Amino acid sequence: MFVSDCRREFYDVIVTQRVLLLVASDVDALCACKILQALFQCDHVQYTLVPVSGWQELETAFLEHKDQFKYFVLINCGANVDLLEILQPEEDTVFFVCDSHRPINVVNVYNDTQIKLLVKKDDDLDVPAYDDIFRDEEEEEEDSENESEGSEPSDKRRRFEEDVIERTMKRRQRREWEARRREILFDYEQYEYHGTSSAMVMFDLAWMMSKDLNDMLWWAIVGLTDQWVQDKITQMKYVTDIGTLQRHVSRHNHRNEDEENSLSIDCMRIAFEYDLRLALYQHWSLYESLCNTSYTSARLKLWSVQGQKRLQEFLADMGLPLKQVKQKFNSMDISLKENLREMIEESANKFGMKDLRVQTFSIHFGFKNKFSASDIVYATTSLMENIEKEGPETTNFIKALDSLSRGNLDKLHQGLDLAKKQLRAIQQTVASCICTNLVISQGPFLYCSLMEGTPDVKLFSKPVSLCLLSKNLLKSFVCSTKNKRCKLLPLIMAAPMDVEQGTVIMVGIPPETESSDKKNFFGRAFEKAADSTSSRTLHNHFDMSVIELKTEDRSKFLDALISLLS
Repeated sequence: MFVSDCRREFYDVIVTQRVLLLVASDVDALCACKILQALFQCDHVQYTLVPVSGWQELETAFLEHKDQFKYFVLINCGANVDLLEILQPEEDTVFFVCDSHRPINVVNVYNDTQIKLLVKKDDDLDVPAYDDIFRDEEEEEEDSENESEGSEPSDKRRRFEEDVIERTMKRRQRREWEARRREILFDYEQYEYHGTSSAMVMFDLAWMMSKDLNDMLWWAIVGLTDQWVQDKITQMKYVTDIGTLQRHVSRHNHRNEDEENSLSIDCMRIAFEYDLRLALYQHWSLYESLCNTSYTSARLKLWSVQGQKRLQEFLADMGLPLKQVKQKFNSMDISLKENLREMIEESANKFGMKDLRVQTFSIHFGFKNKFSASDIVYATTSLMENIEKEGPETTNFIKALDSLSRGNLDKLHQGLDLAKKQLRAIQQTVASCICTNLVISQGPFLYCSLMEGTPDVKLFSKPVSLCLLSKNLLKSFVCSTKNKRCKLLPLIMAAPMDVEQGTVIMVGIPPETESSDKKNFFGRAFEKAADSTSSRTLHNHFDMSVIELKTEDRSKFLDALISLLS
């Protein structure tokens, strides 16, 4: 059931209860969690936080805690499956689900008692009507022998014939209804996509209760930026949501523009700006950032010698000396930094990079600390998917969550260093895949498989890192290939998951087209291919388009996919 008033139907219900928070492992979920934790702190709400990275962990966490809690809050997990069927809860258990995954399962939508969905009212959900999907089981017709006394045999025969015709009509109507139901559900569930960021939904709740702080607003911005960095939403949706947040930023940060009431330099300030679409450039060198940002790397084709020459020409066109470009951004000449954005934009247009400027927000506190929203996304993602073992499984999650707080700058800087390694690894892998022709056209889709022993292959056993690599590889491949048909194809990418158990992780990415609506059909296709070939797959991730598969079943699974999508 959709919650129409988040304050009354959600927050006021749980404010006096003990609550279990089940939070998915993505940056948007972490930001939504931080906002909710801040609200809970205001009202002294008792809660337990459990990170969950997939359906198995969600089920385990529920089984462990179901006797102690009646109220469960699920962030970025649970909306796109039938929760009651998976978890089999008691009748008095209530789930509040704040999840950006779409489409939302119809059983969750029409369950009025146990499932409460926290969704932004403006979201276009296209949920099928109740009568098209659910039908009360009709009781069998009364026996036709139930005639009134004293009726003639001819009356009995006529009534019997009428009953047979009526029953036949009802059976046909039921078959037609069931066929239409299957068609409606197939159309509704065929594509996987994302709705409004969960952090924005939580910020709206805080705003409605007049408890919104600048920190909460910043987390909402980071949650939205995560969706944009991971390519989960369209440019139109991003710009619309940026506009919504910009109004809140003006409301919270207007005092900085008034000289008489200006804030101390140590106070936190958020500013809207048109920034460069270059990853981490303010914490790196401009040269490294240009080389390791997927947009510039793909457009300049930096994996080739010709591409490296184009990069040198691009820098020369801006009039930037190599010595300046290759040193830390902070150490560059102030005179160059002042006009840098204008210089880069002007030259970028000549080199076919028209979208190098992007609307975003930055945060300032103190003299040295300035971060853009995308910096935080890259740093937090890298901390969460850090492959170096440092204690129990939840360590990375807690570190990533802590890095979002202003008081933990050391963790944030550690995240930025890991993010640089990750971006370098992604670009090196993209270059080697394209130069060694690892991207193969399989007919209805492109396919690329990373072999065991490839540099940094362990990093890509993590879902978010593999998705980032796949999206960057597809962008670069589209720029490098001359085959027009291949430019319109989706990509399936596989990487070793666990060598001892003989499993690979596989992800499906929709085609890279101008009109791309970011809808992904691979989730359903993977399920059907696995069922038809009895492949040993594990659909454990909250994104349906990410699966785990036994290595020896890979070829028959791919064959099934080819015939299914052809």
